[in-house]
Amino acid sequence: MNIAISGGTGFVGQALTYHLTSQGHKVYILTRNPIGKPEINNVTYIKWLTDDSDPVSDLPQMTALINLAGETINGRWTEAKKEKILASRISATQEIFRIIKAQRNKPSVLVNASAIGYYGTSQTKTFDESVTEPGDDFLAHVTSKWEREAAESTELGVRVVYTRFGLILDRDEGALPKMVLPYKLFAGGPIGSGEQWYSWIHINDIVGLIEFAIKNDFIKGPLNATSPHPVQMNDFGKILGRTLHRPHWFPTPDFLMRGALGEVSTLILDGQKVYPQKALDYEYKFQYPTLTSALNAIYN
Repeated sequence: MNIAISGGTGFVGQALTYHLTSQGHKVYILTRNPIGKPEINNVTYIKWLTDDSDPVSDLPQMTALINLAGETINGRWTEAKKEKILASRISATQEIFRIIKAQRNKPSVLVNASAIGYYGTSQTKTFDESVTEPGDDFLAHVTSKWEREAAESTELGVRVVYTRFGLILDRDEGALPKMVLPYKLFAGGPIGSGEQWYSWIHINDIVGLIEFAIKNDFIKGPLNATSPHPVQMNDFGKILGRTLHRPHWFPTPDFLMRGALGEVSTLILDGQKVYPQKALDYEYKFQYPTLTSALNAIYN
């Protein structure tokens, strides 16, 4: 298959590219700056989102497009940062639509990244793909607008899947290395109330679910990319401590985190219990369904 990936040089994009090329697929990475990128078999870098780029003419006929592009949500959420988070996702998705529209034979599927932030936060509710009303906070606003933009491609006869990512676990990238650091210093413990839900997923299952969405044409709309076993923060920390052979004892109060991080602290202090009902209904086999299995694979 010919597969185009925007955001292909990022955390998820790199893991996905490695997997797809190892399966013999040809990957075309859409990037603002293709100069100096590593040479990888079956990978071609295509310039896009610049005044001198023309991805429509540079791309061959595509089987699938995967849109992972967008400003990172890490960092303090100033008004300027929040505007970049939203605008980058909308502009990239609009360009994806333009590329699809220009292709004579349309790709069979667009897999568009999203996030479980769509649901808002709650310590008592369980969310699955049957929930159609987004939450009322910033991330819910961003993801709902992002998904609506991606949905435009359905008018071109393209199947669209929104992969709503949970907390992605990887040894070197994402949030986990930052979460591990206090434990390595023997200062790990509950953060905030400890009762907030962490809906997590191993990076290999992110890659697996995206591939699953590409290959199965009965999957469309939202697809929760989370483990079937979310855990509360206090339990997450205890399992992490056991895996690292470190204590889980030193609490970090809510007000310290909010004061230090600002609004972005909601990613750590507020949570949502998200269930991957659609993945289970369609019999996706999670490589790492439990947190213990995922952390053991990463650290042991």
